[in-house]
Amino acid sequence: MPEWLVLTLAMVAACVVVVAITFVRHRAASEDEDPTETPDVIEYMTMWIGVIYAIVLGLAIAGVWEARGAAQDHVRAEAQALHEISERVRVYPPEVRDRIRDDVNAYVGHVVTTEWKAMADQGEVTERGDELLRRIRVDLTDYEPRDDFEAQAYQPLIDQISAADQARNARADSTEPTMPGVVWFGLITGAVITIGMILALQIRRTPRELILAVLFSALIAFMLFLIWDFDAPYSRGLAATADPFLDLFPDAGR
Repeated sequence: MPEWLVLTLAMVAACVVVVAITFVRHRAASEDEDPTETPDVIEYMTMWIGVIYAIVLGLAIAGVWEARGAAQDHVRAEAQALHEISERVRVYPPEVRDRIRDDVNAYVGHVVTTEWKAMADQGEVTERGDELLRRIRVDLTDYEPRDDFEAQAYQPLIDQISAADQARNARADSTEPTMPGVVWFGLITGAVITIGMILALQIRRTPRELILAVLFSALIAFMLFLIWDFDAPYSRGLAATADPFLDLFPDAGR
């Protein structure tokens, strides 16, 4: 199901629930009930519940947005480390240089064309990617420099493959959703309580108040959708992308 359709259905559902509850309360209200008489304590509680829930929503959005940014940083660090390897091996003999570059290109191509889809669908990296990265490490570590010039390039290359491996592990750890189930329970329960307290204010005095209540409910649904969308850094609409790989290795996606 497209994500825009999920968002639309969530917002429409929130609006329908508010309108339906308001309609039922209006039909069930007694004739002598005065909707203008709302206890001050209810208004006070509604205000503070709204403030607290807004803070919780803000923290949740900040958390998933930071996780999404960190996931993109892992991709950028991995791509940059591999690019450095591909460039620094120019000091090696042609047969060694070409073999390392071919293995780097094979790994990047696998990540962009195959592993990225596996991360989105299954939430994990592939064993083939591990094998290809291991091959690059073997290429670098097993080569014995022949002179001081090559020896000076050897350690930086080892550092770069270690950085790429570390970034890959961090990328693998970031494929799972970042929000625990108990947090989702709190967010959804808080939304129900917040909207319920608004309905407790006897919203049926004017159409304007009903419209505001509907828009408020739709806004909460939209915020929850944003948290859900950011919660999986590699698999949803606003997810981290493989652009750093494609920028540094333009032929990787072909």
